[in-house]
Amino acid sequence: MMKKLIGPFSEIVTLSSLALNGAIDDSQLHVIRNGGVIIEDGIIRETGDFDALYKANPGLEIEEVEGEQVLLPGFIDCHTHICFAGSRAKDYSLRIQGKTYLEIAKSGGGIWDSVTQTRAAEESILVSLLEQRVQRHLADGITTIEIKSGYGLDIANELKMLRAIKTVSLTTKADLVPTCLAAHLLPKDFKGSQTEYLNHIVTDLLPLIKAQNLAGRVDIFIEESAFDRTAAVPYLLAAKAMGFEITVHADQFTTSGLEVAIEVGAVSADHLEAGTAYEAALLKGSETVAVVLPGASLGLGMQYAPARKLLDAGACLAIASDWNPGSAPMGDLLMQAAVMSAAEKLSTAEVFAGLTFRAAKALNIKDRGRLAEGMMADMQAYPCHDYREILYHQGKIKPGIVWKNGTRI
Repeated sequence: MMKKLIGPFSEIVTLSSLALNGAIDDSQLHVIRNGGVIIEDGIIRETGDFDALYKANPGLEIEEVEGEQVLLPGFIDCHTHICFAGSRAKDYSLRIQGKTYLEIAKSGGGIWDSVTQTRAAEESILVSLLEQRVQRHLADGITTIEIKSGYGLDIANELKMLRAIKTVSLTTKADLVPTCLAAHLLPKDFKGSQTEYLNHIVTDLLPLIKAQNLAGRVDIFIEESAFDRTAAVPYLLAAKAMGFEITVHADQFTTSGLEVAIEVGAVSADHLEAGTAYEAALLKGSETVAVVLPGASLGLGMQYAPARKLLDAGACLAIASDWNPGSAPMGDLLMQAAVMSAAEKLSTAEVFAGLTFRAAKALNIKDRGRLAEGMMADMQAYPCHDYREILYHQGKIKPGIVWKNGTRI
């Protein structure tokens, strides 16, 4: 790819000087007005005043941006379940009538309903549905997307899901990060205990995933309706010993999952809605990223994760959509983050950090999430003149231009 200068932008919000951990004030944002970005081979070489960059680089190819545009790094959605078939509209109808998540699950709905529908779908159908969801995310400026399995819950169907994710990764412009969530819950058709099922995954599934290069990450749901910590710890340690990175669905309805995540050195602990100041304090000094999922809170009609407490305790806080057919069917990451920011009193800087470089850390990725020299040129431009407009409109302003690896898509 030739070297080129892209701009001018009304503002470039680089996020280049912000810390990985803890609270951030908007005064710490580095904002370049009338800005430009020099791109070469998909990498950012320089950011600065557009006119100054133009004069200093005569003859450089110009990719002109028209009108008022605010440039941000591409968003990173570090927790999704968008490889699935079917609908859980019935669950939602019951939920808004007052049934709880656990009551719906015990009555035959919940995750198992999605397992049944996903098992019945041909792999080609999963590929087609996943392509549509990835494309929607990409149009919303989300250039890196984590995607979990977990609606298969047997060897054949978990592999089917992960193959579908790999197939889509070969055709989409977005970067997809697959995660094995075979430990989503104990399958109804498995004759054995939690520990026996998890041993089955370790012995019979994870080696196949490794051999076929289908995922490098393993997740588990630690909860009353899924797996307890006694079963989870040896499973996670075994997966880690096999070379998988570890993440944990933690503290959604009850606590103990975060403690497990920290104990086993998980890259992230996701959900945390049930967490208190005690749990927030556990993250101080930890390398485990706290991933909050406002979409699940909105979908379930429950409290948000204590994002303000987590940041004030010094956590690295990422924000993800949890897009799934049950508890978070909306999948609108920006809207979810904007609405949560009002409830939890998060600064614009904290929200943008949580959607970009801090979300990258939750995936153990270091080459994106900031508009700075040497970083991947994943970018998005919003049709406004002031970066504060983006959260102010609570997701109704969408990016008009998206770049992946410096190529406008």
